[in-house]
Amino acid sequence: MDDTSIGVRIRRFRGKALTQRQLADQAGVSVDLVRKLEQGGRQTASIASLQKIARALDVDISDLIGKRHGIPSGNPDEGIVAIRRALTSVDDLLGELPEEQAVSLDEGGRSVDYAWGAYWAGRYELLTTILPSGLTQLRATVHAARNGSVAPANELLARMYWVTGCTLVHLGQTDPAFLAIRQALGAAEHGNDPLLLATIRGSVAWQLLVQGRYDESRKVALRAASNLEPSGDESQAHLSAYGSLVLQGATAAGRAQDVPEALSLLETAGEVALRIGVDRQDYETYFGPSQVVMQTVDVNVSSERYPEALAAAKEMPMNIGLPQSSRARHLADTAVAWARTGQYQRALDALLNAERVGGKDWMKYQTLPRHVVSELLDHDRRVPLRAFARRIGVND
Repeated sequence: MDDTSIGVRIRRFRGKALTQRQLADQAGVSVDLVRKLEQGGRQTASIASLQKIARALDVDISDLIGKRHGIPSGNPDEGIVAIRRALTSVDDLLGELPEEQAVSLDEGGRSVDYAWGAYWAGRYELLTTILPSGLTQLRATVHAARNGSVAPANELLARMYWVTGCTLVHLGQTDPAFLAIRQALGAAEHGNDPLLLATIRGSVAWQLLVQGRYDESRKVALRAASNLEPSGDESQAHLSAYGSLVLQGATAAGRAQDVPEALSLLETAGEVALRIGVDRQDYETYFGPSQVVMQTVDVNVSSERYPEALAAAKEMPMNIGLPQSSRARHLADTAVAWARTGQYQRALDALLNAERVGGKDWMKYQTLPRHVVSELLDHDRRVPLRAFARRIGVND
């Protein structure tokens, strides 16, 4: 078993403070699961179980699954440290103006759109080069805004903070990610767009989900959804924002293993998607029939209902309306279900397709495909799988 496995990390974090049984008892999982993970009999477990183990060990799940990344660069104004510096500016305490020059609203809008395009394409390394200056420029723009430009300038800054938070999540930087999304929320509150404010609250719920705070995630998402509940002839964007929030609540319920609640919320989201009729992108968020299917698969995989996950995956529309990174993640979820039902070749095919769709940048920062490949290597060591394993950094 290599030293990058989850089992090795669990044993290292457990140290002499806890026995395997004590860890299992504190986490609320079986001692057999802890033992198999540490001995290499299992390479991964459900995300809910891993969150419980991480909490019992008092570590972030990013440390447990080895997802925390830095982006080494020769430019001190780029990378994770530069983003952190941009998020924690003290210009106001020093009575100084932001380092960057203010940009026009049009130029700021183009920068924000470019950043979100890079995010949905899974280009996280590119984002670490553009986010530090993008944040400081838009902060300067907000500082210089007057009268009618104050609200739109804050909305642009909110969207840039938002994409920063989302990027940091994928790089395993959960603390600065949460700082970024709270700053996005604060900036949006100085704008005039209630749908933007609601969808950013949905992203707060997503970050809580990533942290394993499932009940809080569900409550935040559903409270935001209740403020948008359709009461008449609402716009498509309004329906999309509402449906996306309900779907976020369903995902959180699924991770908390409250399957009935999750399925009920999925049904509600599905009705909204049917009312809209197509996949939409509004406020940097995708919602529609494809997204409902994707999250239905996710809920079933996270609750280890693998046959149900595969049945749901068959409902994916032919003209799938998801961005690259979401399509790749859906394929990875499907690969888990194939692997756990003993259909190993189909699992590998799904992972290879995920690599093709998501691209190398996306695959580089995903832990789920590596865990599935580790499982597959226990059953198949032929050349195609071994070559793929080496390509994504799994020792065979």
